[in-house]
Amino acid sequence: MSNQTTMTEFLLLGFSDIWELQILHVLVFLVIYLAALVGNLLIFMAIAFDHHLHTPMYFFLMNLSIVDLGSISVTIPKSMANSLMNTKSISYAGCVAQVFFLLFLLGADFSLLTIMAYDRYVAICQPLHYEAIMNSRACVQLAAGSWISGILCSMLHTGNTFALTFCGGNMVDQFFCEIPQLLKLTCSDSYLSEVGFLVFSVCLVLGFFVFIIVSYVQIFKSVLRIPSEQGRHKAFSTCLPHLAVVSLFIFTGLFAYLKPTSSSPSALDLVMAVLYSMVPPMMNPIIYSMKNKEIKAALRRLLGQRYSPKNKMAIFLP
Repeated sequence: MSNQTTMTEFLLLGFSDIWELQILHVLVFLVIYLAALVGNLLIFMAIAFDHHLHTPMYFFLMNLSIVDLGSISVTIPKSMANSLMNTKSISYAGCVAQVFFLLFLLGADFSLLTIMAYDRYVAICQPLHYEAIMNSRACVQLAAGSWISGILCSMLHTGNTFALTFCGGNMVDQFFCEIPQLLKLTCSDSYLSEVGFLVFSVCLVLGFFVFIIVSYVQIFKSVLRIPSEQGRHKAFSTCLPHLAVVSLFIFTGLFAYLKPTSSSPSALDLVMAVLYSMVPPMMNPIIYSMKNKEIKAALRRLLGQRYSPKNKMAIFLP
């Protein structure tokens, strides 16, 4: 395989060549995948079918659930299928598709997290202007902007990466097609252009992260002035988990894409990939629903469940 014209497939890194460990890998990934799948589907359905949740915050959360469903479906099924079939191959077109859809969905994910931080800032710091600023038209435009920005970012990086010449073999040292690992397989200095685009994208991400931090600083200042302890607790319980997810997503992703790649597979690279590509989609439903009474109530209504305070038990309606 001397160049990309003859490249027909790539080989993805397997977690182990031992059959028992391959089965363990499949089981662990299956649990993570099903947890993310069920959690995000429940949140999407609860918001879509419950008119009480047709507000800007939950509209963006519903979009986030769709993005999380897509992003975790890009990498996990193929990795599990390879382990079950005891193979490592992924077609050239499949690798292109993985890079495109993963970058598209991760870009939209980060844009939505930024928008959600802005939404919380307006709701807490400018409550009297909230309905005017976050009207239905503005919400649709912001959500559409996040999807479009993800597509543009993905098209730029995917097109630039696969326009390069691959002559360093076809072994990708990752369990999915990841740009830093693909750049190791190029055979000329032409990869520096993609590195430049990655650095530019990282600068944009850091700029948005600064915007998120500034928004939360203003939020926390306003929250501390709330006389009601219950009000402060509700605001903190909404904002702190969101900030934790954003920080985990950004720092692990930046580490994965900025860390100098080694010539041999690294366990740290695998851990970082799992943290930025799999953990946020699994944790988002837990974080946004665990302490959210509105989501819990919507899920009970969705599942036909009513809570009885008298006997402390759930009664399922027929």
